[in-house]
This record gives sequence, structure tokens and C-alpha cells, in this order.
Amino acid sequence: MTSNNSAPRVPLSMTQVLICGAAVVTLSMGIRHGFGLWLGPITTDRGWTRETFAFAIAIQNLAWGLAGPFAGMVADRFGAFRVLLVGGVLYAAGLVLMGLSNTGLAFMGSAGLLLGMAQSGTTYAVIYGVIGRNIAPEKRSWAMGVTAAAGSFGQFLMVPVESWLIGQWGWQQALFILGCAALAILPLAFGLKEPPMAAHTGQQQSIAQALREAFGYRSFQLLMAGYFVCGFQVVFIGVHMPSYLKDQGLGPEVATTALALIGLCNVFGTYGAGMLGQRMQKKNILAAIYALRSVAIVCFILAPLTPISVYLFSATIGLLWLSTVPPTNAVVAQIFGVRYMSMLSGFVFLSHQVGSFLGVWLGGKLYDLTGGYTVVWWMAVVLGVAAALINLPVRETAIVRPAAAGA
Repeated sequence: MTSNNSAPRVPLSMTQVLICGAAVVTLSMGIRHGFGLWLGPITTDRGWTRETFAFAIAIQNLAWGLAGPFAGMVADRFGAFRVLLVGGVLYAAGLVLMGLSNTGLAFMGSAGLLLGMAQSGTTYAVIYGVIGRNIAPEKRSWAMGVTAAAGSFGQFLMVPVESWLIGQWGWQQALFILGCAALAILPLAFGLKEPPMAAHTGQQQSIAQALREAFGYRSFQLLMAGYFVCGFQVVFIGVHMPSYLKDQGLGPEVATTALALIGLCNVFGTYGAGMLGQRMQKKNILAAIYALRSVAIVCFILAPLTPISVYLFSATIGLLWLSTVPPTNAVVAQIFGVRYMSMLSGFVFLSHQVGSFLGVWLGGKLYDLTGGYTVVWWMAVVLGVAAALINLPVRETAIVRPAAAGA
């Protein structure tokens, strides 16, 4: 008899996947990392409270998380190419409509819902699925680190560009220009167009079976819980730190430099985490990252606030910023395989985005209630300690499934 895999699928070249995938993530993550720069100009010009802006960005993070598993399902079933095309168009449209929104409700629809859906189809879960399917397991963690580092470079590159655009053209025109830039995702998607999926050998697992397996597995639950904390911390800092520094009397150039420094250092942090994931247990890497974040935040909020202390904190937190991404996704692939990797990574990321929603929204809400960010800073510390402890029991070995009949 002829085997189902007599004509095996030829993977894309590693160089092609890394260049195109990294470029997509550079754009998608780089643009979104600068949204905190718009908080002041938009709320001042529109006469909105910080909570209005923060709630829209919170909706964005939640919509990103909720749409992520579905974008992952489509990418796993039909390939990432179509998802990236739709995501790129939505990204451009969302940025343009964000600039045109003149009510809080319209702003939530554009900056929140539309951009969140766009990011679900243009960021890590979809790109990592392509990496998982086309790059050998022994190089997978490293490749994920390279792609995450590209997202960090995007922050380093785009934040100063966005600050310059706002200063030169105004916040509204700056959004229109970024909308045009987001369309560059479309040609890059062609470099990630995979050949048709070959018939899978071994156990034929349905989507429903894969979900039952993952959500019933303790280590998957722990990864989701830890990733919740990651989202809370990084989005709160990314969106609210510019305003926090302004409230403390520091100039806008300090905030711009701080965000760019986070992005620059995260290039090294994410790449280093990917490299370490080839040699160390990934759960220990994750536990160390969360614990060190808490230490860094405590030192930052207790030390006298100066530009130097801001830059030291930014460099430190930058090394730890997205360094959770490569080991977390590599563990998912290691436990469950790559067949439904985009979908399962999407669900883990959904937990991240629920944390992001709470981090950015509570930052604005508690600021309006208390007149400061102190409570939320300490919440981030406590959650970081909890996440460090949560990741230690994770089991990284491949899940054992009953042998498939006729495998």
C-alpha cells in the first residue's frame, strides 16, 4: 500500500521564514508599542479622561486575545498567508479610523476592537505556527527568539519614529502615516505562504480533541496563568509609564528614550531567552524572568526618580520584556507538537491579553481614583512573584498519547 505521506510537504527555507516573519512582527509589534505616546495628545485634544484612552487600549488587548485562537485555527488549517493578508488590511484600517474617531465609543471600536483583531493575525501566534511547521525542533527555540527579538527591535525602531511623527505632523496625521506603513505586511505575507498541508501521519487529532487535551493538562493551565501576569506587567508599563514620568516632572524625551531602550534591550533579552531555551529547562527560565521583573519594579518605585534611574529600569525590564515569549511558545510545541500550535499558542496568549486588559484598564481606573499609579505598581510586583512560583511545576516533556490505530 502507498503511504499517506508518500509526497512529503517541502518546508519553506529557514532564512525566508525568519526574514519575512521577523519583518511582520517588527511592524505589527513596533507600531503598537508606541501607543502610550498618544495618550497625552489624544486625551488633551479630545477632552477625554485617561480612563477613556486606557479602556480602549484594554479592549484592544482583550480583542487581540479573544481573536487569537480563531486566527490560529485558520492559520493551522489553511496556512498563515490568508490570515496575514486580512490582518494587515485591518491594521491599516484600524490606525486610520483611530485618527478619525471623535467619540469614546468610536475610539473603542477602532483603537480597541479593530486593531485588536488585526494584531491577532499579524503577531506571534500566527508567525510561530509557521516557524513550528517549517523549522527543525532543535532550532525552534532559537528561531522563536530571533523573531521575538525582531519585535523588540521594532519597538526600538518605531517608538522614536512615532514620537517624531507626532511632533512633526501631529498625532492624527501620524496615525494615517502608520496606517500606510502597516500595509507592508501584505507583500511580506507572500514570503510565508506555505505549500498545501500533507496528510499527517500517526494519530489524527481533531481540533476538539486537541483543546480537551490541552485544557485538561496541568502544565498548560500553569503556562496560561503565568502568561496572564506577563500581559498585566508589560502593557501597564508600556502604556502608562510615559504619563507616570510626566506626572513626576520628567520631560517627554525621557519617556521616549525609556520606551526605545526597553525595545533595544529586549532584542538581546528575547534572543538570549531563545538561546537558553535550547540548553536549559524553559520553566526555570520563565520563573527567573518573572522573579527578576518584580525585583526590578521594587527597585524602580523605591529609588529616587531621575532620568538615570528611569533608563536603568528600562534597560533591565527591557531584557525581561518579551523574553517570556520564546520559552512559553517553545514549551507548547514541545508538549503538544506543532499540528495545532498556532491555535494553542493563541489560547495561551488569550490569558496574556486578559492580563493586559486588566493592567492597562486598572492603570487608568486606579489613577483616576487615587491620583497615582502606586497601587498598580505593587500589584505588578506581587503578581510577578506568583508567576515565578506558578511556572516551576510545569512539565516540559511531550504528552503521551495512546497509539493510533494503524499508525
